[in-house]
Amino acid sequence: MIRKITVFLFLLGMLIPASFVFARQSEGNFEYLAIEGPGITGEIDATDPALTQDFYVFADFTQGAIPAPANPGQGYDVVRLYVDKVDEKITERPYDELTYYPYTGYVFYNGLAEGFSEYDAKWYVANPAAEKPFRKMLAQRALITWIPFAGLVVILVAFAIGYYKKPKNAE
Repeated sequence: MIRKITVFLFLLGMLIPASFVFARQSEGNFEYLAIEGPGITGEIDATDPALTQDFYVFADFTQGAIPAPANPGQGYDVVRLYVDKVDEKITERPYDELTYYPYTGYVFYNGLAEGFSEYDAKWYVANPAAEKPFRKMLAQRALITWIPFAGLVVILVAFAIGYYKKPKNAE
């Protein structure tokens, strides 16, 4: 009898924290998104609440999967992550991964990082609410990428103007 109670309490102790983590993540509340794709060197870490606070921001998986599109276009790999702090050690943990096709309106849900679900490896219709903040984030990244290049061009033009404007020595 005592052994059964001990096993029950042990299992209960294991399930309660796991259920809090699952409940937190099923609502969204991701710390950030790691995004890779066309036109991106390396990866972008996005923290926009419009993209991180809702689990269904990219697609409402409960609406059901669709057949694979013939040509989904260019896609962006999105890994949703959350941060755990255990014993003063910060650990980044991926929750899931999906491929978002903002230009054609599709999402391919690759699946959970640790485990599986009934939504894994299926196509879904993209949520139109994700398109505007996603494109805004890409535009901001493009601007940040081009600023150093624009500065270099300005410096080169200034040197060229200075070189051609200098007085010529008469010999």
